Amino acid sequence: MQVTTKAIVLSSIKYGDTSLIVRAFTYSDGLKSYLLKGVLASKKGKLKTAYFQPLTQLEIVAVHKNKGTLESIREVKIDYPYNTLHTDITKNSLTLFLSEMLANSIHEEECNEELYHYIEASLQWLDIHHEISNFHIYFLLGLTKYFGFYPDTDYMDTSCFDLLEGEFTDTPSFNPSITGENLGYFKKLLGINFDTIHTVKMKKTNRQALLKAIVLYFELHLQGFRKPRSLAILNEVFS
Repeated sequence: MQVTTKAIVLSSIKYGDTSLIVRAFTYSDGLKSYLLKGVLASKKGKLKTAYFQPLTQLEIVAVHKNKGTLESIREVKIDYPYNTLHTDITKNSLTLFLSEMLANSIHEEECNEELYHYIEASLQWLDIHHEISNFHIYFLLGLTKYFGFYPDTDYMDTSCFDLLEGEFTDTPSFNPSITGENLGYFKKLLGINFDTIHTVKMKKTNRQALLKAIVLYFELHLQGFRKPRSLAILNEVFS
């Protein structure tokens, strides 16, 4: 079946000497994997490798056989041209990290319009703003709404956030948790929007600890989730 749909690139890996396997989150069908035969060797073809950088927003004409095999792309064009996402060194590091987080989190081959709109709008916000040091933490917290484990915000005046239970509590357990200074930052981020994330001022050590806790939160609640390898690179950039 031929489909015209928006798609956000999650990853592309070399296949053989001349081909790419591209994983993309599509507006029409959720997660899809495509085999782009000969794209690395062809200079005149319609499919150019530059289109398949992480988190590029595309419009594609694809053939979806929906048999669990690799699909194919007939035509592609940029849906939203980024100005800074792939050229600014900090944003590029964020892009690599978030594309890996998304690739490790999204597994459904089914339409999820709300999740698509959230990712699309968030990346466009990142592209045009400069005070972005808290963006990735806030974005990941927002993602948990669509995956079904957004923190339970009842009892937020307590002294601990239990990462396994996903709730605030005053009763310590052996479960991993967020406490102390980092808990204060965590609570602040739960109560704001993208345009005010720059008002949460924290030291790099707190930001790294909070991000580590959020990645663990994903590990605890998403089956088969793997910690992204680019996390170390991201911490390096933000230090």
